[in-house]
Amino acid sequence: MGSEQPALDREIVAELQALMGGDFGMLVNTFLTDSEQRIAAIEAALQQQDPEALRRAAHSFKGSAANLGAAGLSELCRQLEEYGRDGRVDAAQPLLPALQQEYSRARAQLETLLAAAG
Repeated sequence: MGSEQPALDREIVAELQALMGGDFGMLVNTFLTDSEQRIAAIEAALQQQDPEALRRAAHSFKGSAANLGAAGLSELCRQLEEYGRDGRVDAAQPLLPALQQEYSRARAQLETLLAAAG
């Protein structure tokens, strides 16, 4: 597979840091809190076999992940959203571990950035 891509696009993150200044940490913390809730909503939708709830949760997570430069996370959300739209909840189930892993990677990189920023 070659070298693993970073979970975050450093250019997007650098632009956000420059734009947000001291509020960047608040943005990241809000993203992390919201992400935990969105993953829980995706898990619940999968357990309840609710394609519309899956579509909604994945759609909102997709946008916030993209805005923060987490392209891999956003792409997994796009796939989950599509499965929800198509009513294919069973097909979406195997993506949950990948989503959780990609979120963990993005969270770790964001936490490192916050620690480095002081």
